[in-house]
Amino acid sequence: MDAVRVSALRERLTGTGWLEAIGGFAGSLRRSVERRGASGLLLVGTEGYEPWHLAAHLDDEAAWSDVPRLAPTLVRHRPPADAPAHLTHDLRRLTEAGRGATVLVVAPEAAGAPLLERVHDARRHGATVLALDGGAPATAGGPGDPGGLGGPGDLGGSGDICDLGDLRGLAHERLAVGTTAGEPFDLAQHLVSAAAGQRAGRRSVRDRLAELAGRLTSPPAISRW
Repeated sequence: MDAVRVSALRERLTGTGWLEAIGGFAGSLRRSVERRGASGLLLVGTEGYEPWHLAAHLDDEAAWSDVPRLAPTLVRHRPPADAPAHLTHDLRRLTEAGRGATVLVVAPEAAGAPLLERVHDARRHGATVLALDGGAPATAGGPGDPGGLGGPGDLGGSGDICDLGDLRGLAHERLAVGTTAGEPFDLAQHLVSAAAGQRAGRRSVRDRLAELAGRLTSPPAISRW
């Protein structure tokens, strides 16, 4: 992201409620990986979408914020046989997840039955499930919609994700982001990863957004990926 786009993003988000919504979701992610007994973060996308960029940014934030457990294990639907060891985890890794694990599902499109079944297994075994998905927020396109990003998504599990299977019912917490404008889903991932690396403070919303958006001008450390 260049400085002009960051500046435009800052103006679009101010006063829309999106900083608070994303901050709340990112805070839940951070608390989940930092809680007593936490065993790590599993990041998984859909069969057609692997969240490489989010994986790289979370890895970067883990180092920047000194929260090692923010660094994710990327779970893949069909890892190639010649992939590096840390990129060979398939969906069976979700079935093995238990209490203490955090599963972050990134689904700009339908999650699909195989993924939903494995996420259900993880939740049944005690894992915390968070979802960042492409379901259209109820306020998308309405007042306060920053250029297609939509209003604050549904963090409590109600909302329209009929095209995303039963992900709504599986997630303990959910951030829904409309995907009709091309950019918004990627922007939401940038913002969630950056916010997850921030400690709570007394700064104003505008100050927090200025710092968060400014940091997006720096590329992530992607050497692991």
